[in-house]
Amino acid sequence: MHLSRLLLLPALFTAFVGSSAAQNKAPAPVAASPTQPNVIETFAVGDHVYVRALAMEPKTNTMWVGTSTGVHEIDLGNSKPRNTFTRDSGLANEYVFAVGVDKEGYKWFGTNAGGVSRYKDGKWKTFFPMHGLADYWVYSFGSQKNGDLWIGTWAGVNVVDLKTLKMRTYVKELINEWVYGISVDNQDRVWFGTEGGVSMFDGKVWKSWTHKDGMGAKNDKKLMTSPNTGLGTRSRHDLGFRTDDGSATYNPNYVFSILVAKDQQVWAGTWGGGVSRFDGKKWNNYSVKDGLAGDIVYSMVQDARGVLWFGTNGGVSRFDGKNWNTVDVRTGLLDNNVYALAVAPNGDIWAGTRRGVAHLGQPKGK
Repeated sequence: MHLSRLLLLPALFTAFVGSSAAQNKAPAPVAASPTQPNVIETFAVGDHVYVRALAMEPKTNTMWVGTSTGVHEIDLGNSKPRNTFTRDSGLANEYVFAVGVDKEGYKWFGTNAGGVSRYKDGKWKTFFPMHGLADYWVYSFGSQKNGDLWIGTWAGVNVVDLKTLKMRTYVKELINEWVYGISVDNQDRVWFGTEGGVSMFDGKVWKSWTHKDGMGAKNDKKLMTSPNTGLGTRSRHDLGFRTDDGSATYNPNYVFSILVAKDQQVWAGTWGGGVSRFDGKKWNNYSVKDGLAGDIVYSMVQDARGVLWFGTNGGVSRFDGKNWNTVDVRTGLLDNNVYALAVAPNGDIWAGTRRGVAHLGQPKGK
């Protein structure tokens, strides 16, 4: 089916489970509280379509939605699509894993095996390894103060000079060449979440941290180690990977998301080890036993009030520094695997899941 026929079909939810979910004997709804976020509405993109990336463009009041079948340009004023882009439109590959917006208003789309496509005002330009891109598989973007754009791939990272579009590649400097997350701190240092740990570059020196340094919660459940360890067969990488019997897996060095918070502490989302916070000296870990919705953390954002939001394999977690709250299928999400999060200009949270997008309102409490 062509993507345009799947265009974000609205499905309004109450604070509890919709009638269709109830027919499927969903778990009992969770009671609302003053600190509980609510699902305002959801938008389905198809049962077999994954939402992998979300990016906000406040200047145009736009949300960009990267999916496994193309990109939607959404008007945040009315939650309706302005455009849908596929390969026919100029996109290098329909499977979009990352979306970035640079200081000049160009949109960058990182794809699975299709390189990077750049878009603005109806014009497209695609970058492949022949143009200096490290790899065809692209998973993250991050911008420094001068506008230099960093691109995370499965074969290292690129830094792009936006004036010349020349790319420099770093591979051996990283703890692992498979880069899934990028974040920049106030000192303009660039932090990278990789399949082998966390790396940081201050412009001159590289540093790295792994589970041996305290990152990632212990494997208290004695889960099987995940074979997603990097430097292997690309086809075996599956974000929903479990063992043959359906059990969860564990790899605390696999950092799928990274975020420098407003207080400059660094948060790293791991595979099975929950989320880890680095204060510059040591790592502190948070897992399901602390209140996190799931121990695989795919995405993270921080809102204007400083509250942290985590997209996990068990739903969305909200953490205000003391209290944890969860939004999952029982309270309106289309799926508990939350691959992408974004903060809208009005402060609301948007979550991208396996089957669509959810618009989350801020709780009434602080």
